[in-house]
Amino acid sequence: MPVTAIIAEDEPILRAQLKSKLGKLWPELQIVADVGDGELALEAIEEHRPQLAFLDIQMPEMTGVEVARSLAANRELKCHIVFVTAFDQYAVEAFEANAVDYVLKPYSDARLQAAVDRLKERLASVPAPAPQDLGALVASIAAKLNPQGEKLKWIKASVGTTLRLIPIEDVLFFQSGEKYTMVATKELDALIRTPIKEIIDGIDADRFWQIHRSTVVNASAIESVSRDFRGQATVKVKGRKENLVVSRPFSHLFKQM
Repeated sequence: MPVTAIIAEDEPILRAQLKSKLGKLWPELQIVADVGDGELALEAIEEHRPQLAFLDIQMPEMTGVEVARSLAANRELKCHIVFVTAFDQYAVEAFEANAVDYVLKPYSDARLQAAVDRLKERLASVPAPAPQDLGALVASIAAKLNPQGEKLKWIKASVGTTLRLIPIEDVLFFQSGEKYTMVATKELDALIRTPIKEIIDGIDADRFWQIHRSTVVNASAIESVSRDFRGQATVKVKGRKENLVVSRPFSHLFKQM
């Protein structure tokens, strides 16, 4: 059975370069998808179930770290990950979490060949080692980004011309737009300039679930989950009229519902 992989890199030239180099260094490897952002990477992994994923860390929609976080939360999606990135500060954490490799840009053919050899050795082991503990990797990276491990307790948000302090437990969901992120409670909608990705890093992932690249919902506020004839899930939140769309990469959260 051939070895399969996906490539996720937001720079088209670099994505094509990596695909071309892998084709020369590992002709038997089948690249089943090459995509330009993290959300498409997660969708490709769910669709093709590859053995390997070559991920950049800084990508639009979802970063490589967020892809790893989603994979860690979904036991059905397991693959070996190789980070190909210009950021060296996460290398130690990656290897401590048993990452197959961590390739820094710009890389030489010799460096990529070393990664290929390491991957072949890993896959040829009997029994083959399990993919790295992505939960440990994500936790260690999150700790580096937030050394104190502190979680948000209050949200400073604008309601008209008034600044409000909203307790985090009162937030029903966050939803980002082009310029602002909406903070929704039972009583009001407020706006903040903080990107949704920064909010995710500062809140408790057990209490707040990301259900879309632009939406994070308070799990305790979920009233119901429904699906249409295509299987598209939507979430109804207590005390609100909105139906919040669940994008495909996060649908595993509601498989038992």
